[in-house]
Amino acid sequence: MTTQQDLVIDALDARVERRHNRRALFTAALGAAAVGSAFAYSDPAKAQSAVTDADVLNFALNLEYLEAQFYLFAVNGTGLTAAQTASGGGTAGGTVTGGRRVDFTGDPIVGAYAREIAADEAAHVDFLRRNLATSAVAMPNINISGDANGAFTTAARAAGVVGPNDTFDPYSSPNNFLLGAFIFEDVGVTAYKGAAPLLSNKTFLEAAAGILAVEAYHAAIVRTTLYARGVQALVDATELISKARDGLDGSPTEDRVRGIAPNDDFGIAPSGSGNTLTSNIAPLNANGLAYSRTPGQVLNIVYLNAASTTMGGFFPNGVNGNIRSTT
Repeated sequence: MTTQQDLVIDALDARVERRHNRRALFTAALGAAAVGSAFAYSDPAKAQSAVTDADVLNFALNLEYLEAQFYLFAVNGTGLTAAQTASGGGTAGGTVTGGRRVDFTGDPIVGAYAREIAADEAAHVDFLRRNLATSAVAMPNINISGDANGAFTTAARAAGVVGPNDTFDPYSSPNNFLLGAFIFEDVGVTAYKGAAPLLSNKTFLEAAAGILAVEAYHAAIVRTTLYARGVQALVDATELISKARDGLDGSPTEDRVRGIAPNDDFGIAPSGSGNTLTSNIAPLNANGLAYSRTPGQVLNIVYLNAASTTMGGFFPNGVNGNIRSTT
C-alpha cells in the first residue's frame, strides 16, 4: 500500500523507480548525522554552536508546524492531529492559540488555493517527522490568533497595516487570509535557501530543495492572487509587511557583510506604467536570485523581535530544538 511518505518522496523526486533506495539512503544518512557530523554556521556573525543536519531539519520542522497550523485552521477549522505534533520520542506537542475557518464561499478560487497549500504543508510536516524519526522535536506552542493580543495583530500593528489600537484577523475574509499568508510564505522560501549551506548531506539538500520549490510556488500563488485583485490597499499592505520584515531580519550593514543587498524584501507594487508596466511577483535580488536568510534572521521575523531573543510572536515560548536563538 502506498504510504503518505511515498507520495511526498515521489513529489520531491520524479524518478519513482528509485524511491525505495532513496528512502533507505535518507534514513541511513540521517542516523549518521544525528550521531556526529557536526558543523558550524556558515555565517560567523550568527554562529552559536556546532549543529547537525538533524538540527537544521528540526528547525525547518518548527516552521512547517507553524504554516501547517495556519492553513489547516483556515480551511478546516482544526489543525494537525496530536500524533502529528508529538516528538519522535512521544512527548506531546504544544498548544495552538487562535485559528479558525475562513469563509471562502464567495471566493472559491482562493479557497481551492488554501486547501492545496494546507495539504502541502501537512505533507511537509509528515515528511520531516517520518525521516527524523525519534529525533523529531515536538511542536512548540504556537500563536496564530487574530484577536487584539494575537501574533497577527502584533505583526500588522508593527508594520502599520492597521492602527495601534486596531486588530488584524487573517480569518475574517479571503483578502485578510492572503495577507496573513504573505507574512509567512516569502520567509519560508528565504529560510530554506539560507539553510541550504548548513546541510552537509546531499540527500538532505535535495529534499530541502524540493520543499523550497513548493514553498516558492505557494509564495507565487499568494503574491499573484493579491496582485490580480487590483486593490491598492492590498498592494500597500504587502509593501508595509515587507518593510517590516526587512527591519526585523537585520541591519543593512549586516546584510552587506553577508553579501546580500539591503532591503531585498519587497511587496508586490509594480513598476512603470502603460506598455512598460511590470508586475512584481518574484521577490528576487538584483541578480535575479531568491535571497537567503540565516536561521537567526528567520527567528527574528517569526518572533517579531529584532533584538536578541529566544521566544515571542508566533512562537510565544520559542521553537524547539538546538536552533532557537536569534543570535
